[in-house]
Amino acid sequence: MPSDPQQRRAARHAQPGTAPAPSSPRRTPLTLDRITDAALQVCATEGYDALTIRRVTALLGTGPSSLYTHIVNRDDLDDLIIGRLCSQIVLPEPDPTAWREQLRDVCAQLRDQYLKYPGVSRAALATVPTHLETLRVGEGMLAILLAGGVDPRTAAWAMDALSLYVAGYAMERSLVQRRQGAQDGDWVLSQEELVRRFSALPADAFPHTRQHAPELTSGSGHDRFDFTLGLILDGLAP
Repeated sequence: MPSDPQQRRAARHAQPGTAPAPSSPRRTPLTLDRITDAALQVCATEGYDALTIRRVTALLGTGPSSLYTHIVNRDDLDDLIIGRLCSQIVLPEPDPTAWREQLRDVCAQLRDQYLKYPGVSRAALATVPTHLETLRVGEGMLAILLAGGVDPRTAAWAMDALSLYVAGYAMERSLVQRRQGAQDGDWVLSQEELVRRFSALPADAFPHTRQHAPELTSGSGHDRFDFTLGLILDGLAP
């Protein structure tokens, strides 16, 4: 149907048997949700390093000028994608008797969201939280800490430490994943190979590394993730 009201009126009053002039298909309106979808698609298929304004506009079939009617700059994409990931986080009702477990769960949810999009946690490290969904998660974490009896300033700093650790952990995992997939990824060693190399070190210079090679290389990534969260949370006992 023609987009101009006068053309639509003329089409309605056309004589029987007179076909209205064909109209060009209407484009899907550009929205922040569509921009965010395209940005996350780039991150999922090509990695965060490939995320640019031009790459997003190419997916959307438009030009950079169209995007700039909705966002301010490239940093806005970071704000949008972290906000979208935070919108997937389920926050519990704060429970003073289970606040550590609740924070572990929220952090694990964030970790898993970041790991879906290789390298995207770098956006969280560089983004000042202004998106309402990002602020919602921060509000929820603060509420859990306060319910656990942690004083406000300690709770505020703990939120920062937890957020940095989750983002840094996810960033390291995505880097290892990328290097394992590279042609020269053979340098990423297995646990068995690391134990062999540590055990072969000179005993006079590395006695403890040789003796405890299995412990130094033990545990999956998520095992160590949980361990470090425990260190942080146990230090917050009110």
